[in-house]
Amino acid sequence: MEPLHILIADDHPLFRHGIREFLNLAPELEVVGEATSGQEAIAQAEALHPDVILMDVNMPGLNGVEATRRILHASPHIRVLIVTMFEDEATVFAAMRAGARGYILKDSEKENILRAIQAVANGEAIFSPSIATRLIDYFSTQAAALPKDIFPSLTERERQILQLIARGKSNTDIARELSLSPKTVYNYVSNILSKLQVADRAQAIIRAREAGVS
Repeated sequence: MEPLHILIADDHPLFRHGIREFLNLAPELEVVGEATSGQEAIAQAEALHPDVILMDVNMPGLNGVEATRRILHASPHIRVLIVTMFEDEATVFAAMRAGARGYILKDSEKENILRAIQAVANGEAIFSPSIATRLIDYFSTQAAALPKDIFPSLTERERQILQLIARGKSNTDIARELSLSPKTVYNYVSNILSKLQVADRAQAIIRAREAGVS
């Protein structure tokens, strides 16, 4: 059986060297390349056609989340496993929206990294235990989606953003949480204010809370 071809995308040479040495001990895996930035990961993915990419999030220039999105747009058959130290919900959600199939932390046991690679290669989704716990906690505390009969002139995305505004989130917070550009969020907020016929965010928050949005 042909080994899985692995591309390592990480700007830390010690991590790349360590994980490559470990993966090369597994006969079912073959490291075919390394990348030190998001742009390089895109180029290597196009040239090498790996089965699985181990992708860091924070790299020079283009970050790992955006690199994942671009790679999978061009080559949806490639599986991306995020391997990083970032474990906040916003980064996890952004990576999942970009198409990553797994999200594990760099301090995971090597055997767990190996299992995660095999899992995503088989089409499964996998998370480090601490990430899975955080996601469960996050969803268990989220308010229900805003019903469509409340502010029916708003689109689904606008209702979602209104909920976040009502919780006191800034445009920057919203952009990060929803993996949108600040300009896109600004445009959504402007549309919301116009549709609600209010002058500013404070009035929008009052309208939202009067309607039971929280």
